[in-house]
Amino acid sequence: MDIRFLGLDSPLLHTRLHDMLESDAHKSAGGPTRTYVLDAKAMAATPADVKEHPNSYVFVVDMPGLKPGDIKVQVEDDNVLLISGERKREEEREGAKYVRMERRVGKFMRKFALPEDANTDKITAVCEDGVLTVTVEKVPPPEPKKPKIIESAVTND
Repeated sequence: MDIRFLGLDSPLLHTRLHDMLESDAHKSAGGPTRTYVLDAKAMAATPADVKEHPNSYVFVVDMPGLKPGDIKVQVEDDNVLLISGERKREEEREGAKYVRMERRVGKFMRKFALPEDANTDKITAVCEDGVLTVTVEKVPPPEPKKPKIIESAVTND
């Protein structure tokens, strides 16, 4: 497997990840699985910004080359926002070959633990120009309880 196609051409990552992906020895030693390594790579290579507004949280994620239908936004375990997608390599035409491949292909993924005040029933996602914006509304804070006024009755005994 040519690790450059996975977007891992950093010399520092190349040797260690290549060993982990190509060897079965790490599995018997309790090391990470191939899926875990690929998911970790996808998460590390997916830049995101998170903003907090008074009434919402906004997640802005770069998803270059993906169409809105190729992107999945879901909530796992009631409080984990999962944003994922996959960009596939273009099919090579006969007679053409890559001389250099720098654009990232493969999985894009990010997971975010949502705060307690996030309303997972009110999430919107908009993808425009390769940028996905996910807005999670906040649950309004509870109104302070007003004191209950009990009027005393006057009895004529």
